[in-house]
Amino acid sequence: MKLVATDLDGTLVRSDRTVSPRTVKVFRRLHEAGVVFVLVTGRPIRWIFPVYSQLGIPALAICANGAATYDPATDTIVHSAPLEASVLAEACARLRAEVPEVVFAVERDGGRQMRHEPDFPVGPWEADHKSVGPATLEEILTRPAAKLLVRAGVQAPDEFTARVGACLTGIAEATNSSSSGMVEVSAAGVTKASALARVARTHSVAAAEVVAFGDMPNDLPMLTWAGRGVAMSNGHPAVRAAADDVTAYSHEDDGVAEYLERLFGF
Repeated sequence: MKLVATDLDGTLVRSDRTVSPRTVKVFRRLHEAGVVFVLVTGRPIRWIFPVYSQLGIPALAICANGAATYDPATDTIVHSAPLEASVLAEACARLRAEVPEVVFAVERDGGRQMRHEPDFPVGPWEADHKSVGPATLEEILTRPAAKLLVRAGVQAPDEFTARVGACLTGIAEATNSSSSGMVEVSAAGVTKASALARVARTHSVAAAEVVAFGDMPNDLPMLTWAGRGVAMSNGHPAVRAAADDVTAYSHEDDGVAEYLERLFGF
């Protein structure tokens, strides 16, 4: 394998938001051996810097489920595939007609900024973040967005994602990466797989030479595209069923590191 791609939360990162020393050691060895290493996450850019500080490797990060590819060496977004403002407006109009209680937020500039309707629930860790703030729907729709975030009270994640996806057929992609009932919407054709394929091409790496790790539905396109798609043992049932392999251990117990040690003979 010439390229290793990994999701973060529930995959590489433990529940306490740390990356284990064993995992750091494995990825530094891969980096030193010339293996391409790519972070592939639903996280916005503003959430990935703690991971970089622990890994100590300037790996490319595919953020916002494929909408932005970020290079930490230059602090730039090297590729962007946002929802255009007109599509964003159409998506919100369709969803509000289908689910009147729905509330919206958007990730802009790859997730450097977030704007949300006043009733959209924001995590306590971001309540006072300078790049996160409330806005009217009209303001939200004025600019392209890396992701549209959709909530409607308490919802079953998979069922609500399917409902949103059906409503947006032909104009956008809908997925989820948590148990909170929030749906993440990207531009049509934009997935972790589409962005990872683009990065692989720049390194002259074929899909068959890629091993990818993930745990949630937003990882499915990437795992099915990669030559070897590996689900976490703690992963969503649909992800485990679709993967080529499943780790022996969870994200809490160095599942990715243990798998790579065996794969590369460390």
